[in-house]
Amino acid sequence: MGAAIRAVPNRATRAVDLLRTVQFSHPPSCPCHSNPNHHHHHHPASAASTVSRFADRLARPSLSRSRGYATPRDPSQQKEYAFEMAASSIRFGPGVTREVGMDLKNLGAKRVCVVTDATVDKLEAMQQVREALDAEGVEYRVFKGVQIEPKDYSIKEAIAWSKAYSPDSFLAVGGGSVIDTAKLMNLYTCYPSASFLDFVNAPLGKGLPITRKLLPLIAVPTTAGTGSETTGTAIFDLTTHHAKTGVAHRNLKPTLGICDPLNTRTMPAAVKASSGLDVLCHALESWTAIPFSERTPRPANPILRPAYQGANPISDVFSLSALRQTVRYLPRSVRDPEDFEAQSEMLLAATLAGVGFGNAGVHLCHGMSYPISGQNPGYKHAGYEVDTPIIPHGVSVAVSAPAVFRFTGPSNPERHLAAAEAFGVDISNLKRESAGEVLAEALTKFLADLGDQPAGLKALGFGREHIEDLVEGTIPQARVLMLAPGLAKELEQERDQLRRLFEDALEH
Repeated sequence: MGAAIRAVPNRATRAVDLLRTVQFSHPPSCPCHSNPNHHHHHHPASAASTVSRFADRLARPSLSRSRGYATPRDPSQQKEYAFEMAASSIRFGPGVTREVGMDLKNLGAKRVCVVTDATVDKLEAMQQVREALDAEGVEYRVFKGVQIEPKDYSIKEAIAWSKAYSPDSFLAVGGGSVIDTAKLMNLYTCYPSASFLDFVNAPLGKGLPITRKLLPLIAVPTTAGTGSETTGTAIFDLTTHHAKTGVAHRNLKPTLGICDPLNTRTMPAAVKASSGLDVLCHALESWTAIPFSERTPRPANPILRPAYQGANPISDVFSLSALRQTVRYLPRSVRDPEDFEAQSEMLLAATLAGVGFGNAGVHLCHGMSYPISGQNPGYKHAGYEVDTPIIPHGVSVAVSAPAVFRFTGPSNPERHLAAAEAFGVDISNLKRESAGEVLAEALTKFLADLGDQPAGLKALGFGREHIEDLVEGTIPQARVLMLAPGLAKELEQERDQLRRLFEDALEH
């Protein structure tokens, strides 16, 4: 008998295995993964040893913490000592959309709120969803009024619709705007008497923790960008403050993300590019965020531990892998609409980045992007068929990226050089002090080669006269700014640093 041949798992198989590892410690109420003793959930020794190594590293320099003190320490100055990993269950494969009817039936769903937008409602993804639900005899109603780049008023309209229908489960079919809207419909349907600002991130809202288990939510992404199918984050424009904000808590994450590469084939090239740039910055920002062990304050109760915790040894795996895949496949997916491999790999990269940033967090690119898009002076991005000015989210994030990573480079040169290497830079003879500049140059070249991307804020219509307003619009983004390496904690110093960053971002 011949020697046994070992089949090497492909990239998608390895990535899904990693997701299953994460799910071991956070078993979801998912129709296919609800049993934590299932063989898919065996916890590998390598992951345990990694966590132990980090625990040892934290414990050694702080042995004196066991000593008694005459006066208690200031809790607000105590650094974090642990991290949590939470992600939705993920099913990945061409054609898996047609399984969603069985999933909802397995969950015992009787009244499903299907959430989408007017464009996706006409696409094959929604046709597949309707056929799947009808085949299983599941009752449902479709809300197709989601606004792209949602506003607080569009979210409130969606919530009112959901409360009137009183569903027992949700199904989101669309891009990040649709999935985020569905998350908030779920949240406020389960908290019918809550004020809208109760759960909105501080300081714009109260930032209350979500203490109840929400209704099942299945997310079917039709874009390869936000990773919202994996995260406990929902973003929208708070129009009264001319700023983007949102709600973030691990209880907000979908029960199951159904990632079907067939659903992303209809994306126009401009949407593929913008969505992919969001993936790129998700990966870069979570890879370079402050370490989880440097975040303050340490939560007094585990439920207060934020979804965005800082870089950690598990999120690092997902973030760096997503970065490498995006650099390799995004240009291909944008240039060739028939390159199914590239489109499939970009959907996988978006999901991997979602797991990474959904736990580690993002920082300056996203913090600065919110006022950039919210204070749009009239720019309308080419390739978007809309009637009003729009700076797509991925564009608003990437436009400041060279300036941001030039600034953050000194905080962790090794990580910035590793990121530059992912872009194909030979780092063997580079000095640590040049890490930020090298990564900034690699990003600038990548954006230029991708094509149709603004080479700085000036190309969007911003000038020096807008910088103060942009700075003031960034300051409230405390949830992400606290994870930015090198950013001052004193308010006036922070303002000064942000002014210089926006000035540097005017032109690449």
